[in-house]
Order: sequence, then structure tokens, then C-alpha cells
Amino acid sequence: MVFKRRDRRAIGRIVLDFFYPRGGWARAFNYVKHRVRRLPDTPEKISRGIWAGVFICFTPLFGLHFVFGAIIARLLRGNIFAALMATFFGNPVTFPPIGWVSITLGSWLLDVPQAKVAGLGEKFADASYDVWHNLFAIFTSERINWRGMQVFYDDVFFPYLVGGLLPGLVTATVSYYLAVPLIRAYQMRRKKVLRAKLDQLNKKKSPVDSNGL
Repeated sequence: MVFKRRDRRAIGRIVLDFFYPRGGWARAFNYVKHRVRRLPDTPEKISRGIWAGVFICFTPLFGLHFVFGAIIARLLRGNIFAALMATFFGNPVTFPPIGWVSITLGSWLLDVPQAKVAGLGEKFADASYDVWHNLFAIFTSERINWRGMQVFYDDVFFPYLVGGLLPGLVTATVSYYLAVPLIRAYQMRRKKVLRAKLDQLNKKKSPVDSNGL
């Protein structure tokens, strides 16, 4: 196939690239920034897509950020591809501070005791165990038990969801107002460059045309 990779990556390489891409996060960020700025759309529409992608990163909907980012962008009449690219705002480097701020703020708003917020790793593990255990329990005689998932929802997921709304709104809105002038300036500069190249091509053609006449 045309788009198939020639060098198949091992599982370990895929995992390593997720946490630290080749060339580093700075290169990955510059690639995303370059792709977003070159989108053929208005600065406002692209920036609304960026707003959606950044905002969804502050939710605990891991694995679904692409889907919900695209949905929000569609509702805001923003650029969907810009929203998908902007979800890279949430990555292994930014997720720890995003998660800490969201859970801490959500626990404070919901008056969840700090003792319940502790042990996040264990609660994630218990919720994951419930999912796999209950999936196999459908086909066996094992009893279905969602206790770990319930604890995870009450102590982690819901506080994260509530606490992420305010910082998500603030960060996404700041990103929007920063992106609009930057994208507009880039598009205007790019138009000038293309116009200059077109003028040069016309000047090169004009002597040939006059000789032909």
C-alpha cells in the first residue's frame, strides 16, 4: 500500500514514541503548529477548533478526546482538523499537572476528603480490573462487581470532570485569543510570499511572450 510504513515499529518503540516522540516534544509541537497554521480556513474558525481541542484535554475522557473534540468543534462551527491537532495539548508531559489541578479543584468544590483522593494509581488499577473481570464474567460463572469502578467514579472521575471545567475554559479561551492574530498574521505573510513568487513567474514569462509575438 502507498501509505504503509516500510519499517514496522516494535511495540516498545510505539510506546516510547508516545511518551517521548523522535526529535523530542519541541519538534512534535512545531509540527502540529505548522500543520494548524497552514489549514485552508479563516483564523476564527481554526481558532474555534483549537479551543475545542484544548478544552477537551481537561476532561478525564481519555481515549475519547479526538471524538469529543471533533463534536465540540462541530457545535462551535470550528475547524475539526484543528481540534484534532489541538488535542495534542494533552500529552504525557502536560497530563500530570492537568490531572492534579483538575482533581484538586474538583475535590475542593465537591467537598471530597483528601483521603479519598489519595491512592490514584490503586483506584485506576481497581477500575481497570473491574472492566476486564466483568467482561469475562459475562461468559463465565463469576459474579459481576463494579465496586472498584464506583469508587473510581466517586473519588477520581467526577472530581476530575468538575474540576477540569474552569481551567479548561480559561486555557482554551486564552489559546483562542492567542491563535487568532497569530494565524491571521501567518496567512497574510504567506499570501504575500505566494504573490511575490507569482509576480516573479510572470516577469520571467513576459520576455518569452513578447518574443513570441
